[in-house]
Amino acid sequence: MDLLLLVKSLIMGVVEGVTEFLPISSTGHLILTGDLLHFLDKDKRDVYEIFIQLGAMLAVVWEYRVKIGATLTGAVRPGAARNLFFAIVIGFIPAAVIGLLFNKMIKAHLFAPVPVATAFIVGGLIILWAEKRQHTVRVQVVDDLSLKDALLVGFAQCLALIPGTSRSGATIIGGLFLGLSRKAATEFSFFLGIPTLGAASLYSLWKLRHVLSASDAGIFAVGFVAAFISAFFVVRGLLRFIANHTFIAFAWYRIAFGLVILATAHTGIVDWSL
Repeated sequence: MDLLLLVKSLIMGVVEGVTEFLPISSTGHLILTGDLLHFLDKDKRDVYEIFIQLGAMLAVVWEYRVKIGATLTGAVRPGAARNLFFAIVIGFIPAAVIGLLFNKMIKAHLFAPVPVATAFIVGGLIILWAEKRQHTVRVQVVDDLSLKDALLVGFAQCLALIPGTSRSGATIIGGLFLGLSRKAATEFSFFLGIPTLGAASLYSLWKLRHVLSASDAGIFAVGFVAAFISAFFVVRGLLRFIANHTFIAFAWYRIAFGLVILATAHTGIVDWSL
């Protein structure tokens, strides 16, 4: 087995795990990192990136396994568990529908350096705006989220179909605009990611199953495990971080990263073929 390829897979897995639940766009980072590393051919890399997303998603499932179990078992009777269960279901629907309708068009036109970089910068500016405005909290904990708010956060999640936008960023900042506390918005983003990433990954894996090969099992396994471990620590770290900090640091990172992509693409320093 190619050791260099395994190292590249490890890097890609860490990038996925670190960026999936931070408001900085995992898709954008994977596109750019994979391009720099010349990692796999396009079709196989697409399948690989989908597969390692499952590793990151399972990190949330493991971290919140008690909460998730209580929500699933409590969904059969009235109460906070049922409310959260239906909030997640309702929040998932918009991205599922719009993703099925427009995914091909988005991939054809927006998977390029300038759109990705622009999404990084615009997303950063929106985060700055969200953090500078007065934030009146209506919902302190995720269990108190209304179904209307869940639906609106679900529509905000649709923006993440644009590469470089960030699913976590769209849902967290959307939650802040709706009056959710940082913790409630962040946790709902985590929970909403479970059906969203799970369904999208399994659907895409089924469509691209012809690309899969037993010889690639080691590469896929390394990326999956790296994504799981790194995402696990990021999920815990993010909750501690937002207890005393805003998301402004992520905004400036997005803006700086987007400008670097535009500058290197314009000057030809990096050939962002994507």
